[in-house]
Amino acid sequence: MGSGIGPPRLGAVVVGTGFGCYTHVRALRAAGFEVVALVGRQTAKTATRAHQFGVPRACGSLTEALDIPDVVAVTIATPPLTHAPLAFEAIAAGKHVLCEKPFAADAAEAREVLAAAEGAGVVHVIGTEFRYDAGQALLARTVADGTVGRPRLATWIMHVPVLADSDAEVPEWWADARASGGWLAAHGSQLIDQIRATLGEFSGVSASLVHVVDRDMSADDGFVIHFRMANGCVGTLQSTASDRAIMVETRVTGSTATAWIEGVGATVKVASAEGVRTLPPLASMPMVPAPALPDGSVTTTYERMITFGVEYGPYTRLAGAFRDLILQRPVPEPPPATFVDGVAMMTVLDAVRRSVASGGAWTDVGPQVS
Repeated sequence: MGSGIGPPRLGAVVVGTGFGCYTHVRALRAAGFEVVALVGRQTAKTATRAHQFGVPRACGSLTEALDIPDVVAVTIATPPLTHAPLAFEAIAAGKHVLCEKPFAADAAEAREVLAAAEGAGVVHVIGTEFRYDAGQALLARTVADGTVGRPRLATWIMHVPVLADSDAEVPEWWADARASGGWLAAHGSQLIDQIRATLGEFSGVSASLVHVVDRDMSADDGFVIHFRMANGCVGTLQSTASDRAIMVETRVTGSTATAWIEGVGATVKVASAEGVRTLPPLASMPMVPAPALPDGSVTTTYERMITFGVEYGPYTRLAGAFRDLILQRPVPEPPPATFVDGVAMMTVLDAVRRSVASGGAWTDVGPQVS
């Protein structure tokens, strides 16, 4: 990690020219990393994106990028089925790894990647940045400190219109269920982590996948999951990318009070016998406006879908936690999701898929953390 006086050089390689550029590159820089290379499968596109985002090297493979001096970290923002092979390669080279969700093809593969990372002694983090969203983090803290009493009923609903048009353009892999594409894998994995961070471990699920809009894709554009947590709380997790209107509800109803997030913001309210009150915001998580993206870098429906802008602040905080773990500094609460949480995420997703395959039958999740 460098030598001499002054801070170590934290060279990072970003694999992926979409979300990797839009979010990883900018968040890593804000956290003090030096992004030294961008890796992509398409030579011309990778070179263009590297130029647009000011990355000095465009590489056609991770192997090529790993030869660059002072690289200590690799972040992976590629199609899901490539996550594990890329993580294995980075780990074998002794690099710290931040990997997007869904973490792997299934829980079995996720356990193999976790074992490799633990065996190599590298830092491993999952890209579930919304643990660092001000509203989500405050809700989780409010539930943990007993403000609502015993959690009994939970509601996570998010409908957005990004794929509402039948001709909305998405990458080939994203439309393919066999490639772990679709809204459940992309967004459901994020929500599963949020629920675990707020309520603990899952016990069982009953699930359905939906195709709200008729289009040529085998992967889903929405899902409904009824879940039960190990602590007895039951809830609904429902989302689609193809609603023509926006609906967001994040709420935990407990034995003594209810807490909820106002929309997609940082405001958390609590209703109890004493009335409704607004909780003070977390000073550690100020709203961070996303800087403008380079002109011409966003052109397709999919690119618009992954550049909402709400992820920049949380991802910058996640990148900061990744940095602190690498430098062996104390990491402020909440802790980032690690590959251990990635295994748990995939265990829940596997149970959801088993339930879907059985027509929505109630399915035990099983142990998420060994």
